[in-house]
Amino acid sequence: MSVIIETHDISKVYRMGAETIHALSSVSIKINKGEYVAFMGPSGSGKSTLMNIIGCLDTPTGGQYILNGQDVSNMSDNELAEVRNKEIGFVFQTFNLLPRQSSLENVALPLIYAGYSKSQREEKAQQALESVGLGNRGKHKPNELSGGQRQRVAIARALINDPSIILADEPTGNLDTKTSYEIMELFENLHSKGNTIIMVTHEEDIARYAHRIVRLRDGLVESDIMNDDVITASRFQTEHSN
Repeated sequence: MSVIIETHDISKVYRMGAETIHALSSVSIKINKGEYVAFMGPSGSGKSTLMNIIGCLDTPTGGQYILNGQDVSNMSDNELAEVRNKEIGFVFQTFNLLPRQSSLENVALPLIYAGYSKSQREEKAQQALESVGLGNRGKHKPNELSGGQRQRVAIARALINDPSIILADEPTGNLDTKTSYEIMELFENLHSKGNTIIMVTHEEDIARYAHRIVRLRDGLVESDIMNDDVITASRFQTEHSN
């Protein structure tokens, strides 16, 4: 197994006026290519900060972060943006779709920065929509889609650059129970195809889809264990069909 994410004693300190907040303290983790990991922890535990650093949206105050063999700890904002666009696909709780753009245009957006032609963008975006079961929804705008469909569009957009890592921040936070499990089934399929998935969630039943659960508390890793009781979509349906 090749290591894709490696942090060595990373810390993150925020200064808000006279107050100093230690969001992360000496966090060291390794994640292998193809793993499915959930970050859990109460509000203020540091899980979102860790996700932001891993996603190159933020840099650590101290320590080292190696992503796919590249030290990204001290990169400039422009360098980080380039790494993000190439290596990482993001899925957010609030979908972050542009309301006036169609599904196809929303999915194709990252390809504009990557320098693809319009026809190439549309072709790749259509393929990505088909991969999440929305091949016939390309012309629909976000307000013409259900919450679950909007999240699928967001996942298609995350997949468009064939990223090495998919980061999902509370991906089911705005969805009802049934739709949540449909989205988790989609992540399960993506993982089975070899994608590395890291998910932040505060919901225990959603975390059980991951094969490894890292719990944070007060900016530290409290526990890091393999999940021996992985829930799958088919198992969920069996358990809830009676």
